[in-house]
Amino acid sequence: MRTASITRNTKETQIALTLNLDGQGKSEVNTGIGFLDHMLTSFARHGLFDLTVEVHGDLEVDSHHTIEDTGIVLGTAIAQAVGDKKGIVRFGSVILPMDETLMLVSLDLSGRPYLGWDVTLPAERVGSFETEMVREFFYAVSYTASMNLHIRELAGSNTHHLIEAIYKAFAKALDAATTTDPRIADVLSTKGSL
Repeated sequence: MRTASITRNTKETQIALTLNLDGQGKSEVNTGIGFLDHMLTSFARHGLFDLTVEVHGDLEVDSHHTIEDTGIVLGTAIAQAVGDKKGIVRFGSVILPMDETLMLVSLDLSGRPYLGWDVTLPAERVGSFETEMVREFFYAVSYTASMNLHIRELAGSNTHHLIEAIYKAFAKALDAATTTDPRIADVLSTKGSL
């Protein structure tokens, strides 16, 4: 079982997260931010990951610490769960439609962190969720998971749809990248390590 359980406690947030890459899409998520809960539940379901997340953050300040730190912990869990990367496909790319939206997410579990971001979110908020935090979340994930992650909007106008398409496409791309192939005896790299 490729799983990870991470606990991170700071003066701003207390986070406990468990991730199973080989799950069935089951989730229990409580971040204190309804829209983030919805996105993480969608991530688990569409990636077929089992995910539990419990976050207590300083939401009386704003949502920044809670969302960014959840991204840090999720990225750490991905890195831990994928382990030595032996036998994994390593790359995953998805172009995902959602109503008027078309979103591209492409990633490489290379050990080299990078976030490419080409998305315009028209609204500043979805409910109480600050949309500028979507990029911060994925920046945190990409750096703590040590992955190359590119997110590009191909079409779209509805902010809710754009964000949801990002989370779903990320889930599908990560599921593809973490898939094992029996033909890959070690790691998929000419260097012999990732």
